[in-house]
Amino acid sequence: TRRRIGAARGQRDTSTMAAATWSREAADEPIDDREDVSATSQPEEKVFDSPTRWVARHIGDYVRTGGEKGHRWHGVDTLLLTTRGRRSGKLRRTALIYGRDGNRYIVVASRGGAKHHPSWYLNLVEHPEVTIQVGSETFAARARTANAKEKPGLWRLMSSIWPDYDRYQAKTDRDIPVVIIEPS
Repeated sequence: TRRRIGAARGQRDTSTMAAATWSREAADEPIDDREDVSATSQPEEKVFDSPTRWVARHIGDYVRTGGEKGHRWHGVDTLLLTTRGRRSGKLRRTALIYGRDGNRYIVVASRGGAKHHPSWYLNLVEHPEVTIQVGSETFAARARTANAKEKPGLWRLMSSIWPDYDRYQAKTDRDIPVVIIEPS
């Protein structure tokens, strides 16, 4: 389900609050003649942003402005990816450069060419159900690593957007994964 982020423009998303209020007010009524609002009346789970200071600032700007500040970064488009931590079970959010392939979002697990995969990638391998925010829209998605047949074309797409990916691959022995994120 897609939802539009409006808090940055002074609007409040009251749907969860209204559902929670309705649920409390209706607590004494029979359950079988009303909709199940349990999913919307639960408090939202805390999301932990990247511990890297500049990335955390980027995420903060992105979230605070509903993507108006942060979606476009250094001449490229970015999205916010939220994964579930493979060890902690906590929600983790980072900002990533993305490309599009039809309705799919493409990201690269480069970590600047570091020796090890980024944590967000290891998390989504373990828990492929993710949430992404692209501009003002936030929605559930499923992530997977591009296979050997898909990767070359997607790598060309992404290195045309951010040419440093080729430099990152040249400086590491690990095969940098390309990730395909498809809206649920």
